[in-house]
Amino acid sequence: MLLSAAFLLLWLPSSAAPKSNFEDSALASKAAAESTKTLAVEPVLPSVPVAKAELAAAEPAEPSVQPFPRSAVKSAIERPMPTPRQQKLWFSFMAASHAAAAFDAWSTRRAVSGHYGTESDPFLRPFAHSNSLYAATQVSPLLMDYLGRRMMTSRHPTLRRFWWVPQAAGASLSFGAGMHNCSLVK
Repeated sequence: MLLSAAFLLLWLPSSAAPKSNFEDSALASKAAAESTKTLAVEPVLPSVPVAKAELAAAEPAEPSVQPFPRSAVKSAIERPMPTPRQQKLWFSFMAASHAAAAFDAWSTRRAVSGHYGTESDPFLRPFAHSNSLYAATQVSPLLMDYLGRRMMTSRHPTLRRFWWVPQAAGASLSFGAGMHNCSLVK
């Protein structure tokens, strides 16, 4: 930290006037004469700002407003909006898939606690002996809901046509797994 502060201080400008490296007075006077030549050639800048009215009178104003080209304008809607029917179906599939996942978690807990079977999913195996299984099984339906929503609002017509497949497949697999677990307990 001290090293970085030292580097910052080295780069600060000094308040002392720069020292002349010229030892020979002839070279110094020659350099001074060249610098006055360059100052005489360059236009003198005003010491105060010039008013806008004076600038406007000196330079004729041209209209700078140009219409936008039509090819560069993007549409306001980038993704298709779902219809109200699709919205209702998406929410229905969402409720069904989350309910099926909860049923699968309940039946798995029942089968594992009664020693009728073991959890075969390696991702859910650490949660099989606790109530956190209910929350862990809700991750898959959540991902399927997101995927279905993205497919519903996709620009590709084929994906928009089959937006319901991820949610329906996830719900049916969870329901099938729950029924299998219930058949083990009987």
